[in-house]
Amino acid sequence: MLTIDPHPLLALSAFTATFPAPLGTVATPPDVLALLQDGAAAPMSSDDATRAAVRDLLRHGGFKPTGRSKPASEYLIKAAAEGILGPINAVVDACNAVSLHSGLPISVVDLDRAVLGDVGLRVGLAPADATYVFNASGQTIDVAGLLCLFDAEGPCANAVKDAQRTKTTPETRRTLVIVWGCTAVGDRVARAAAWYRALLEQAGATTAAM
Repeated sequence: MLTIDPHPLLALSAFTATFPAPLGTVATPPDVLALLQDGAAAPMSSDDATRAAVRDLLRHGGFKPTGRSKPASEYLIKAAAEGILGPINAVVDACNAVSLHSGLPISVVDLDRAVLGDVGLRVGLAPADATYVFNASGQTIDVAGLLCLFDAEGPCANAVKDAQRTKTTPETRRTLVIVWGCTAVGDRVARAAAWYRALLEQAGATTAAM
């Protein structure tokens, strides 16, 4: 279902999470919400070395991970410090908590909104001029040279901004999670994925590695 193009720096972790009811009816556990606060105690901690390694990973294909195109994990650090990192739904709240504290960007895709076609999903570099809409306002991001998740319709997620067309909704029940890791951070990727899975299972989800 998921194929990964060769890449010298990439070391991602992917898993699925299935909820017994639509996400709109699933409560985020209080301890996950507490993790969204700046300075919250957590089993992992972001650091400068991880931030540099993630930027190197995204820069490898020619993408510039700066300004509005910085890794999502860096945005979360800023949002938490400003007190504006609020709840969305159980799977995204856990995503934000793990990404914030691990320093690794994470994508969440609604599997029922992705278009799998005959080849399923693939991770690879986006071609020149590749873009997609990333929010409900219709804003687009240029993803040329950036590692992305592709479905049959093109790129739909990456370590900066996920596509609006495959984001979770209150009706979501099946998700694909990708922890965008790199070889330079050792076992941090596996630890972040295991932590994320544990948080989702606490909220009632069934998870499975890919």
